[in-house]
Amino acid sequence: MLIGEHIHTLDDKKRLSLPSKFRKELGKEVVITHGLDHCLFIYSKSEWKQFSKRLSDLSMGQKDSRSFTRFILGSAVESGVDKAGRILVPDFLKDFAKLGAKVVLVGIGSRVELWSEKEWKIYKKQIQKDADMLAEKLGDIGMI
Repeated sequence: MLIGEHIHTLDDKKRLSLPSKFRKELGKEVVITHGLDHCLFIYSKSEWKQFSKRLSDLSMGQKDSRSFTRFILGSAVESGVDKAGRILVPDFLKDFAKLGAKVVLVGIGSRVELWSEKEWKIYKKQIQKDADMLAEKLGDIGMI
């Protein structure tokens, strides 16, 4: 399971060293795509196959389904993990997530989210403020 928060650096060549805890689980090739809240999603190949299959199964007749599928699948790129445990982040994804030199990788169970350090701090502060309300909503639907 991919969990935890790790601060790393995106080098001048747009290479990102994956935390050693994530490398084994992600494998030798990953898929990087647009995420939500202006982060990127990083999946192992096997997890990507499952996720992309569920997206592909959405109804083409619904505009929202088509749009979301295009947003996620249309921006997806495969990236090999080199011997040093690094992946390459394409410019268009780097720009989308507003990534600078300092980035944060967050393990979210089946995927890793890649955030700009600045954007992550803003997002995390808001979520911490809303945690009790979010927990109550999840409790109302029997999740916790």
